Amino acid sequence: MLFAIDVGNTNITVGLFDKDVLVKQFRMITKTSRTSDEYGVFLRQWLQVNGIEDAKISAVIISSVVPNIMHSLTSGIIKYFGCEPLIVAPGIKSGIRLAIPNPKELGADRLVDAVAAYEMYGGPVIVVDFGTATTHDLVLADGTFAAGVTSPGIRLAANALWTGTAKLPEVAIQKVDTVLGKDTVSSMQAGIYYGYIGQTEYIIKAMKKESGLSDIKVVATGGLGKMISEATDAIDVYDPELTLHGLRIIYDKQ
Repeated sequence: MLFAIDVGNTNITVGLFDKDVLVKQFRMITKTSRTSDEYGVFLRQWLQVNGIEDAKISAVIISSVVPNIMHSLTSGIIKYFGCEPLIVAPGIKSGIRLAIPNPKELGADRLVDAVAAYEMYGGPVIVVDFGTATTHDLVLADGTFAAGVTSPGIRLAANALWTGTAKLPEVAIQKVDTVLGKDTVSSMQAGIYYGYIGQTEYIIKAMKKESGLSDIKVVATGGLGKMISEATDAIDVYDPELTLHGLRIIYDKQ
C-alpha cells in the first residue's frame, strides 16, 4: 500500500492507496514543531485505528511546500516504516513539461495537481486549487504546463480583512443568499463569497481568452473549492481528492 502525503501551509493531507484505489484519508494541522517520533507514532496509530498493519505500507510519496518540517517527517517515516519516501521535486518524472522560465520555482503541489488534472480529465485543462493560496494553472493538450495565476486564498484574504481593521469582526466563511448585506457580518460574508466567485470567473475567462483556448475543461480542488464551484458555471469539475491522486500517478510513473 502507498502513503501519499501532501504537506500544505495549513494542513497535511494523507491518503492511503491500495493500487489505484484511495482507501482512507485524513488531515492534520501543519506544525513545524513536531519531532520525527511524533510523525511516526501518529501515522502508526492512525493505521491501527483503521485496522491496517504497518507492514502493509510498502511506499511513501510526499509533496511539500513547507521545507521546515521535511527532515522530521521523512525521518519519522524511515524510522517507523522502514522505507525512504519519494519526494516530489524538480526533475521527477511526471509526464508534464514545464514551459516556464524557472521550473524550480513551481511548487510541488501545483505540479501534482497539474499531473492529476491532465491524466484524469485530459488537456487542455485549467486546474484551480483553493488552498492557503489560490492557484489557477494552465496545462495544454500536449501536457505542457504553460502558465499560472496565484492569489491569496479565501481564508487568507478573509483573515486580512478582520485583522487589518479595528472594528470588523471575524466571521464565518460561508455561502450567503444575497450580495445585499444588511449588517456588518452579512456584508462581510457577501463580500468574501461573491468577491471570490467574481475573481474566479474573471481569471478563468481571462486565461481562456489570452491563451486562445475557449474549449477547455476547468477542474477545481481544495478545501473551500466546493463552495465556490457550486456557485459558478466557470468550473466544470470539483475533485477534492485531486492532489492525492496526482501523487499516486507520479509514484506510478517512476
